[in-house]
Amino acid sequence: MGLSVTDQSFLRMAYDEAKAGYDEGGCPIGSVLAEGERLISRGRNQRVQGGDPIAHGEMDALRKAGRQKSYRKMTLYTSLSPCMMCTGTIIQFGIPRVIVGENRNFGGNEALLRERGVEVIIAEDPECVALMARFIAEKPELWNEDIAEL
Repeated sequence: MGLSVTDQSFLRMAYDEAKAGYDEGGCPIGSVLAEGERLISRGRNQRVQGGDPIAHGEMDALRKAGRQKSYRKMTLYTSLSPCMMCTGTIIQFGIPRVIVGENRNFGGNEALLRERGVEVIIAEDPECVALMARFIAEKPELWNEDIAEL
């Protein structure tokens, strides 16, 4: 399934957030929250930068969005497949659509999201794949900490 021009643009913003996080020494995972063509917020994994264990990319974008009356018409764009915590938040807030940059380096919870009625599109973006693979190769201990693996 091809992405719309709007989807491509917001996914590129999520990648840019991931790259900024990588450049800061953190985990390169970026996210964008949008409603149609309107940008709501953007964020990136801030675990290393802020010493916050739950500051994943999706959580950072949602925190920056502030209170929303409804998420029912929004799409969450993320450079990497969401972990269980972020998946639970997507379900809790009723976000109906998630565009994932890649799930080769980390297969998240696409099946659970789909079971809960969320439309999930895997973009298989080569830049998202390459950035995460580079990070995992360079900093496996930090990656394992991020996904809670020993």
